Amino acid sequence: MARVVHSYDDPDRFVAGTVGEPGARTFFLQARAGTRMTSVACEKEQVMALAERLDVMLDEVARRFDRDPVTPVGADDTDPLEQPIEEEFRAGTMTLAWEADAEKVVIEVFAVVAADPAEEESDPVAAALESDDAEVFIVRISEEQARAFARRAVALVASGRPTCPFCGRPIDPEGHICPRANGYRRHVPE
Repeated sequence: MARVVHSYDDPDRFVAGTVGEPGARTFFLQARAGTRMTSVACEKEQVMALAERLDVMLDEVARRFDRDPVTPVGADDTDPLEQPIEEEFRAGTMTLAWEADAEKVVIEVFAVVAADPAEEESDPVAAALESDDAEVFIVRISEEQARAFARRAVALVASGRPTCPFCGRPIDPEGHICPRANGYRRHVPE
């Protein structure tokens, strides 16, 4: 079976978004170009890591090319994910690159694949990247789009449940049992 590639060059929209309530949210990366749309499910930590690495990479690009860092202009995209959300696959390995000639950020998201157990034990990343059956989501965006994506992603992750100031775990609306408080229930500080 051939690899399925969902590729977007300068999409009309590329965002991270969620479905569900904090504590039970499903995170997605979503790209749209015209009427074509792709939604890839991922973990909150993957969204945050992608946003952080984008900012670091773009700061390094600005430093190396001796120019000011690009910042998004215009209003932030705070709209919800576009409907219908049809999950193409669940994100596994992600790669990030800079195409200097085109001045584009390239984000590749590979599907989680069930690899040969022997290969998976030795190098799970290589097993996923080498699989010809893995779907891949490739997005090429401008620096401005990448900064806007990162800013939205950071705000999205921060909009979840507050963290306990004692143990750092998320606090549900009912509170949580804090291991640092000897099992006593902690509530959201007001």
